[in-house]
Amino acid sequence: MTQPDKPEIRSSTGISELDRVLSGGIVRGSLTLVGGEPGVGKSTLLLQLCKGIGISPILYVSGEESLTQVKLRASRLGAARQGLFMISETSLAAVSAAVDKLSPGLIIIDSIQTMCDENLPNTPGTPTQIRECAGFLMRLAKSRDISVVMIGHVTKEGSIAGPKLLEHMVDTVLYFEGDKQLHYRIIRAAKNRFGATNEIGVFEMQNDGLIEIPNPSAYMLSGRPSDAPGSVVTCAMEGSRPILSEVQALASRTSFGMPRRVADGCDYNRVVMLIAILEKRGGINFGNHDCYVNIAGGMEIKEPAVDLAIVAALASSYKNKALPEGMVVFGETGLTGEARAVAHAEKRVYEAARLGFTQCVLPQANLKGLKPPEGIKVYGAANVGEMLASVL
Repeated sequence: MTQPDKPEIRSSTGISELDRVLSGGIVRGSLTLVGGEPGVGKSTLLLQLCKGIGISPILYVSGEESLTQVKLRASRLGAARQGLFMISETSLAAVSAAVDKLSPGLIIIDSIQTMCDENLPNTPGTPTQIRECAGFLMRLAKSRDISVVMIGHVTKEGSIAGPKLLEHMVDTVLYFEGDKQLHYRIIRAAKNRFGATNEIGVFEMQNDGLIEIPNPSAYMLSGRPSDAPGSVVTCAMEGSRPILSEVQALASRTSFGMPRRVADGCDYNRVVMLIAILEKRGGINFGNHDCYVNIAGGMEIKEPAVDLAIVAALASSYKNKALPEGMVVFGETGLTGEARAVAHAEKRVYEAARLGFTQCVLPQANLKGLKPPEGIKVYGAANVGEMLASVL
């Protein structure tokens, strides 16, 4: 067993975006769970990890595909290397025998739902099998200082299939997000015993695998229309990383008695609340208008710092008036219409300036102690009314 005072040893994956999410790399003797929808790129990413990581030998266990299929993918990705051993097995006993023979430094299980302990009467994929197989791999990782990475299937709700205990057993939980119809993919750390959570890594899916996107703000804003009513750029924090995104809104007269409210990429109930605030505090009546709000590019933003941007986009679409060119808006909105301060305001302003934006509207409370970089003017707004007066 690893001694309690033994320092953790990290191995860089060779993929800087993945290292960011893992707070520097894979820790020796750790157990990592990677979840995501079918076809999103989990197996592709882990094969690329095999290519760049400085650990040898590596044991890749495929319980879903034949060795021929895995080998073809590895060749296409350029991941075939000396020290990478592959087996197509679902039996824990066979995996254990392979570990005894190879003494690998890294084991990849694709996937945990296909693994089977033949001493149990349950079929593979059942909660009992998943729990016992994960327990075996955890003991293997801790007792032999082997890093283990498992792929986990997800349910239609987006959570990892199997008992919730599975997520508590492992050291790190990574979620692979992204619409298969879009090119970009996001890896998010939901749990990390060795570093920060909620960090993200951004990738683009191409024919030769996943390509890192070191500048996601520029990527998310590519193709953004200029001088378009209802389009507002905001800055959201994903872990320690500020990312500029485009908020789009459309307010159009309804043809029915009950106006529609649609939100994509942001919280529906919060959008409904912001519409009510805009009606009460901004003097705009949406009672006979359908309202649609979308975070362009398929990005999902949960933090309330996008409130002011959503309000500005809705008002811009309603009045059919575009915001000034080069403007970024961010801040939280309270029920009384006040603009509330948000965390990391200076980081957000610097990211906007780095991307060439020249104006920024943010809550008045965030101006205290703020030192904006050259080339960008910062305006403070105490409430929704002041914010609308600044942008429209």
